[in-house]
Amino acid sequence: MGKIIKTKLANGVYWLDFPDADLRILCGCPADAVKHMMKRGVIFTNEASPVFHETGPNAILLSDLSVQKSNFSNLSEFPVLQMLYRQGMILPNHPGNTGVKPLLIGNPDQLTAQIHYIHRGNYGLTSEDELMQAGATAADAKQLMRLKLKFAFGKIADPSELLDSLVIEPEATPIRNGVTIERTAVNIFTFCYQDETITVDLNLDEDEQYLPPYKLGQYQVERPYFSIIHSGEGDGWDIERPSMASILVFQGKTYLIDAGPNIETTLQSLGIDISEIEGIFLTHCHDDHFAGLPTLIRSDHRIKFFSTRLVRHATIKKLSALLAMEESRFTQFFDVFDLKENDWNNVEGLEVKPINSPHPMETTIMYFRTQWGDGYKTYGHLADIASFQVLDGMVCEDEGQPGISQAYCEQVKQQYLEPCDLKKLDNGGGLIHGVASDFTEDRSEKIIFAHTARSLNEKERQIGSGAPFGTEDILIPGSNDFLFSKAHGYLRSFFPDLPRDQFKLLLNHEIIDFNPEEIIVKAGDDIHNIYFVLSGAVEILNPQAHKIHRMSAGSFIADMHGLCGEKASETYRALSFVKALKFPMNMYMEFVKRNNMFSALSMLAEKRELLQKSWLFGGSISDGIKNAISASMHITDDLKAFQDFGSTHDYIGLIKEGSVTLMLGDHVFQELCVGDTLFEDHAVYGMESIFKLKFSQDCAIALIPLAVIKEIPIVQWKLLEKVSKQMRALANSHIWDDSLLGWRTEYNVGLDIIDEHHKQLLSLTKDLISAIKQQTALPKIQKIAQELADYTRFHFEKEEEIFNEAGYSEATSHIEKHRKLATQLDALTERCAKRLNKKEAEQIYNFLKRWVLLHILLEDRKYASYILSSEIF
Repeated sequence: MGKIIKTKLANGVYWLDFPDADLRILCGCPADAVKHMMKRGVIFTNEASPVFHETGPNAILLSDLSVQKSNFSNLSEFPVLQMLYRQGMILPNHPGNTGVKPLLIGNPDQLTAQIHYIHRGNYGLTSEDELMQAGATAADAKQLMRLKLKFAFGKIADPSELLDSLVIEPEATPIRNGVTIERTAVNIFTFCYQDETITVDLNLDEDEQYLPPYKLGQYQVERPYFSIIHSGEGDGWDIERPSMASILVFQGKTYLIDAGPNIETTLQSLGIDISEIEGIFLTHCHDDHFAGLPTLIRSDHRIKFFSTRLVRHATIKKLSALLAMEESRFTQFFDVFDLKENDWNNVEGLEVKPINSPHPMETTIMYFRTQWGDGYKTYGHLADIASFQVLDGMVCEDEGQPGISQAYCEQVKQQYLEPCDLKKLDNGGGLIHGVASDFTEDRSEKIIFAHTARSLNEKERQIGSGAPFGTEDILIPGSNDFLFSKAHGYLRSFFPDLPRDQFKLLLNHEIIDFNPEEIIVKAGDDIHNIYFVLSGAVEILNPQAHKIHRMSAGSFIADMHGLCGEKASETYRALSFVKALKFPMNMYMEFVKRNNMFSALSMLAEKRELLQKSWLFGGSISDGIKNAISASMHITDDLKAFQDFGSTHDYIGLIKEGSVTLMLGDHVFQELCVGDTLFEDHAVYGMESIFKLKFSQDCAIALIPLAVIKEIPIVQWKLLEKVSKQMRALANSHIWDDSLLGWRTEYNVGLDIIDEHHKQLLSLTKDLISAIKQQTALPKIQKIAQELADYTRFHFEKEEEIFNEAGYSEATSHIEKHRKLATQLDALTERCAKRLNKKEAEQIYNFLKRWVLLHILLEDRKYASYILSSEIF
């Protein structure tokens, strides 16, 4: 056996073991990485141990990229929990507690994001002030912190007390016990130990996606008046089942109750597309209930977000840390509805009552009801509850000590036992989960146990039921076919002016079912029928371009090929159970001809195709949304005005023909072609791009109003990602000369005093680099370095005054970056006290250029955009 053992656990996830160095590294940690390790046997239980004791990693290598293939690459909360608690690295007197802390390895941005995200995952809101900012009264905030501190063993620990972190430097970086790591390219790393080396590539191949550790099969669920679809009965350690969750169907609308890892796989298995989700009710934000939330950003509409204010605030802080985004952007991605605790809240006829439940972070149980017969039909969803024994053990009447009152303890028990027609509850046991025996006297009609990785024992089976994945409890059957009302809405985006009788003609056609993996139309086929997708998901395979696209509910299959008398050029294949309206081609041709719509449909299809081929609009955006974008799109080849910010600041550009070169001064930064976008800064920051544009002679640009894409979360997310990557690529580039540090009007952030500060920072940075390159006398170099450090602190203080005055939501994380940069500049000043060799000088050039450019072009644009949009200055 070699000194390094490498195992591929799943796509984008590897295991490295250095037995002689006592180092075990999980490389890559997308959703359910722990379950992949358990399934492949690199985590197992030490049966010889007197206490529960698992093996596993003691370090995690983070992906350089936070997102790949529209899925998140770094979700390290559960791998860290496994190390801390199941391996025992934090538990007193545990054989796994050797004094070594879990180690996170990666680039500075990902490390910072993960540490904050894990901290929020452990505790949620961390002070009485934060609780009051989230709407708690002073008295309630005090009691909530008492409860929280009881779970936290009396202290909200700083992340540094639980975790170590290691930044991968430009050169080979020591990890532990003689093992080194070096980044050779983005997401590609070489590990060395003694005389052996191994390379790990965390990039997903073109045909790869992150995969769940389990296979779910395919299910065709009903959409009655009121029902509960069981979409997860496991927990974060169950390698065969998704984590506890439910899907609630009400009056034809589909709602999620929590969204754990691999939510898209779950929905596809049930024949539900993300575009069909109306909203999500979130109980709390531990990863096994929350990790699917970022996936919902990929929707083409803002999904409604229902929770109490406390849960919402905790969720926003954790999600913002994970995505390294401003908290204020949450409402760009979700349509927020705050639920009042302990009251029945009306959600379009469905009533929901959230009740606070004792847990380490802000958590609610939820009861749902709707009127039926001579009363109500009710469903209770009790995720991550506490056992009665744990509740009793938390009682402490001393207000100055962690704990809960006896009265509150009894109140919680009664709230848990509220009778329902159907109740699903947490049976995970331990310190933070429920137990079945507490519900022996529960008067609910049907109890379902969930949130466990094991089968129910005999006693539990006498108290409650199980609910295998894909089963459905129908509380109120439906007498209406809600698909028809959906179909009417979808079709209206194609035929906005169609008379009512013509809609009735279309809706009177047969609805047919396609099985998962069934070919609906094959490339090269004559078109005898076309189809209009009502539910489920379909993939489009282009045999010439070797590209795969996805279409969702509200899309036509092969309509334009049929209208033009052409054979199908693509293959359409069901990804899940699909329901679709079937139109005979001859009927549809006559329908289009009689309503004189061929020209309008043809133009709409041409614009939709342009959108589909672009990186920004291709993928999971439904045809209905593409139709709305297409209707507002203006195509022009008159490009003279495009150099003027005022003429384009309300638009984003999409290259239809030709090419565009992004120029920074005389330097070429990037060549763009058909399908690429322009003016992303307009959408993200409302500011002018730092690049000048050079157009090819045959160039044509489609202008799309920002107002039209404002409500499309996946588009907003992609734009945010692109601008961030662009600025980081610019700051990390090695091809630029020092002219990049000269002030340019494009660097303006819109706040005069800050722009003046930035000019001085650039000037001092440029002077310091020049002095080092010219090997100026050391006292002079040190003097400039000290001036830069002092002026940076002065600049940071002014920015922090502005944050306080404006109530900037990201002030805390921004100030933390200030502190870190100030410390790094102090260290740099000390390094400048001696003559630097060539390698050391190069490191300083790269650090200075990177921090000052990222500070101006990325970090400060974030807060300036927030402040300018709120009209404070």
